[in-house]
Amino acid sequence: MLTPPRDYMECALSLARLALGYTSPNPAVGAVIVKDGLVVGMGYTQPAGSDHAEVMALRQAGDRTQGATMYVTLEPCSHYGRTSPCTQAIIDAGISEVHIALLDPNPLVSGRGASKLNEAGTKTHVGAYQQEAYEINEAYIKYITTGLPFVMAKFAMSLDGKIATKTGDSKWITNDEARKYVHTLRHTVDAIMVGVNTVVVDDPHLTARGCSGKGGTRRMQPLRLVIDSKGRVPLDAHIFEQPGEVLLAVVEPLDPGRKE
Repeated sequence: MLTPPRDYMECALSLARLALGYTSPNPAVGAVIVKDGLVVGMGYTQPAGSDHAEVMALRQAGDRTQGATMYVTLEPCSHYGRTSPCTQAIIDAGISEVHIALLDPNPLVSGRGASKLNEAGTKTHVGAYQQEAYEINEAYIKYITTGLPFVMAKFAMSLDGKIATKTGDSKWITNDEARKYVHTLRHTVDAIMVGVNTVVVDDPHLTARGCSGKGGTRRMQPLRLVIDSKGRVPLDAHIFEQPGEVLLAVVEPLDPGRKE
């Protein structure tokens, strides 16, 4: 049984992690609503343009929101975008208290959500599990505060610092657990970038696979980006056979005869 308030926010964090890979460019958020010691609503962010975590939780709670407490991993939005403000939905539902793990650094929000809740008489608490909430959305936060992408470099090397033999041969040197983790990471990103030699030599798929049912559709697969200065990617490469999109970054004109 969940016990307040620690387990409720941990539950919200777990829900937020379920949203990773589905919500870009929006952050992944989880929300839990508690009434009389019982969880009456839970939700996490839906794909961009759809409902946010708070609204999903409110919908599940139904008519049990009056006087309830909400635990949410990121500050509720207070502006109109592709959806209506979550703060107004919370106020209209009669939520009496909101625990927020992390304020949203988005200039359109950035403390305004918490302020609006306070002004409406909703008790607001900020800061519990702040670091955990930050780590879930570190890519979003990097972009929203700097305009730059969050980049992860992935490689596997032997103990002597090598990633391939002298002849260029390369074999798996990681175990199953590490490879599964790589696919989990792939599921959370917008794009996977490699150089043309990786495609020519290894002929990879560059997809997110085996992520507990996540991915596998055009919408969910990350963009496959290949840095290919001279247009050397074979047209029968595996990257063209997978769901999703491929972008070739070419600096010299392609041979017209290679175009389909």
